[in-house]
Amino acid sequence: MEQFLSRRAASITPYQAGEQPQGSDIIKLNTNENPYPPSPKALAVLQSFGGEKLRLYPKPDGGVLKSAVAEVYGFDEDYVFCGNGSDEVLGLAFQAFFDENIVFPDITYSFYPVWADLFSISYKTVPLRDDFTVPVNELVGDGVVLANPNAPTGIALSLAEIERILQNNSDHVVIIDEAYASFGAGSVASLVPKNPNLLVVSTLSKSHSLAGLRVAFALGQPHLIDGLVRIKDSFNSYPLDMIAQEAAAAALRDTEYCAAMSAKVVSTRERTAQQLGELGFTVLPSHANFVFASHPQVSAAALKSYLSEHGIYVRHFNKPRIYDFLRITMGTDEQMDALIESIKGFVYSVSC
Repeated sequence: MEQFLSRRAASITPYQAGEQPQGSDIIKLNTNENPYPPSPKALAVLQSFGGEKLRLYPKPDGGVLKSAVAEVYGFDEDYVFCGNGSDEVLGLAFQAFFDENIVFPDITYSFYPVWADLFSISYKTVPLRDDFTVPVNELVGDGVVLANPNAPTGIALSLAEIERILQNNSDHVVIIDEAYASFGAGSVASLVPKNPNLLVVSTLSKSHSLAGLRVAFALGQPHLIDGLVRIKDSFNSYPLDMIAQEAAAAALRDTEYCAAMSAKVVSTRERTAQQLGELGFTVLPSHANFVFASHPQVSAAALKSYLSEHGIYVRHFNKPRIYDFLRITMGTDEQMDALIESIKGFVYSVSC
């Protein structure tokens, strides 16, 4: 009953997460989760955690996780902010740095306009080119938000292109959302020391297989980190629980394991893209743990429905310019083989 809602709650159109189907016999390729388990070192922390410590509050700044991020990236700890998933960190950043006239691509992570509306921040969108690449020189505003690689396209910008965006917006904060950077794009964190307007946001959900733990961090010069802390401490001083801090720190420090699992995902992605291409699909060049694909003779919505009926879940965005595409998360090689076989059956039935 909307009579009990505030004007803001009644008017907002919230972000819609992907389906969360349940069951041991399904193949879930719709929410960009990592198909491989977390680092054994992180699992060891979870198994050995002393529950008696839970009577105490966790460290409000991320504690051992903050130290691990600083260590892995080679920064002082005052360059690091820790939060409860990148959605929280990004939401805090919108409040900390933007008042009006921010800019982001028209096809990107669909939470960006939701936050802008929720916090009454005016924004404009810049259309991607026909090939879905970002028109770098058009990203100019009183703030910029950019997913790199972009979602849902998977296309990444180079370090030089990110530098150009920073130079074009030198008086305003530029947020680079690196949820998928570990799968080939690489981080732009090296640009932080010489760019006082750069905030890099990263999550351990995809790269470190910790989507269920909800852990993320931001990298920026101390004045930006202070802005995030100001908003956090006006909302929730203890966003990350003690277990999450310790397990995530162990996962982050296990760089060899993360690199090995990411390499497996990349290998599967390249093989899957080739197989889809052989079936007549157009597959955008991806540096993420998913591919974005369309077929000139196949309805994306119909194919998604067909796959769901066969226990395989992918993501379809019924939006302008991309309604012909499916976003397909990389699973194990066996899962992707099952996907390809199902798609072959559907494509064959349509073409006959």
